[in-house]
Amino acid sequence: MEKPLTFRSSTAVIVWIVVLLFVVGNWVDLAVQGRDHLSVIAAAILLLGAGVAYVTAQRPRIIADDAGMTIRNPLRDHRIGWAGVAEIDLADLIRVHCAWGGPAGAAPADREHHKVISAWAIHYSRRRQFADIKARRPRRSTGGFPGGFGSRGAPYGTAPGREHSSSAEAEALQVVKLLQARATAARAEAVWADGTVEIAGPTTPEAAEAAPATEMAPATAPAATTTVPATGVTEPLTSTWSPRALAAVLIPALILLIVILI
Repeated sequence: MEKPLTFRSSTAVIVWIVVLLFVVGNWVDLAVQGRDHLSVIAAAILLLGAGVAYVTAQRPRIIADDAGMTIRNPLRDHRIGWAGVAEIDLADLIRVHCAWGGPAGAAPADREHHKVISAWAIHYSRRRQFADIKARRPRRSTGGFPGGFGSRGAPYGTAPGREHSSSAEAEALQVVKLLQARATAARAEAVWADGTVEIAGPTTPEAAEAAPATEMAPATAPAATTTVPATGVTEPLTSTWSPRALAAVLIPALILLIVILI
């Protein structure tokens, strides 16, 4: 059993640490110098800001283990087995396309469910991607001046690393490839486990003896047939609200409301 892998944004972790230090520093300052009602309100606002930073920066992550993947978004957790992951792609966030089967006796329309989950853990700039593609396009040469107008090189004033994706975007692509590879392998294993192979051939001694006499006759049936179910057994998608995340936002908001009304 492999150790679960956790994917999250390093930038979000830095933001969370900075916000936490800012909140703690201001609490210490308010505790030393603040003595009025306005200071109490400011402390409550800082507490709410810490809660929001926790659910948006510290909490989001993707956890991949042997059985499937867990997507932790700011307020909700999503769990899906690898066999139920149909596709993983990138938009502004990583998107996980889920497809899982319904109950055995369900109607045809309810036998398979589809849903797309956006993971807040990994961000990807499509605007930067389009800019990089445009920058890599060859430009028509008008005068043959190296680096000048109409040359095929980078335009004047372009940063040397601008035509390449940033490290964060490259990391997002790597995460997608890794998760997609594990999902593909799990689906192939599920199909292999569920598939049955039937060998078409002589089943009686008489048929076995007659087989050489008809060796030159045209084949009317394949030598072997493989039966694979249309949809493999998949773990259904489960989505739940996170009590800790809800408490991190609702409790400070309630405290701030009470402090304002007092």
